[in-house]
Amino acid sequence: MADQATETWRTDDADRAEMAERVERSGTSFYWSMRLLPRAKREAMFAIYAFCRAVDDIADEPAPLESKQAGLAEWRAEIERLYAGRPTHAVARALVDPVRRFALRREDFLAVIDGCEMDAHGPVVAPDWSTLRLYCARVAGAVGHLSVHVFGAPDRQGYKLAAALGEAVQLTNLLRDVAEDARDGRLYLPRELLQRHSVPPLPASALAHPALPLVCLDVAKVAETRFAEAAEALRVLPHRAMTPARIIEGIYHRLLARLTAEGFRRLEPKMRLSKGEKLRIALARLVW
Repeated sequence: MADQATETWRTDDADRAEMAERVERSGTSFYWSMRLLPRAKREAMFAIYAFCRAVDDIADEPAPLESKQAGLAEWRAEIERLYAGRPTHAVARALVDPVRRFALRREDFLAVIDGCEMDAHGPVVAPDWSTLRLYCARVAGAVGHLSVHVFGAPDRQGYKLAAALGEAVQLTNLLRDVAEDARDGRLYLPRELLQRHSVPPLPASALAHPALPLVCLDVAKVAETRFAEAAEALRVLPHRAMTPARIIEGIYHRLLARLTAEGFRRLEPKMRLSKGEKLRIALARLVW
């Protein structure tokens, strides 16, 4: 049985409103998929997103490692307080009702923090495939686990969807952000593919190497396979309940297709879909 927050605290309207404002201000591609949900599910997803953003911001901030570790450790403690019914942070307070209503698992929140710690310990540079996939599972797959609980998917098929779509979306994000990450001293492309194409496993050198697009295309093939697996999982899950997942799949699959069509020859400015295009995809997924 999933952990449940105790009855000593309930989420109030002020915390719910703050989460909605945070998500809207963020400009996330996930906004429309969340906005179309029924109220209780929408508020749950807003709170989950706000949690992910809060811990990710700690990992990305220009601060000493000790400060980042302390910030993430405090969030671990806050998750424990959440499940004990004594949250202190606005985001954790906003999660109390969703944890209770949708049986959200403590280990999924902690896995997201684990993923952020991988970033916090220093720039990730040319990880091997197994490490990269672990990173994707933590920062995206665990979020998917939380999300499918909210959407109402059966555990086995829902987790299959979360794993496939989470990895596909995260790989797409990493491909889109290659140039930006390289400037920050990061390189999330797998070591094995860099070696295959004789690309140096160093951010600046890799970014300037003529074979970098070939590495990106190989990663894109993996992401494409994972999108196909996600689509297969969606076909056997409740259609209406999975509308948010179909919207996310549609937006990020379109982004991957756009990147692939250009052959990763133009990495700057960062590829983006317009708000209008995202909205059209969302509306199409309502009837697909």
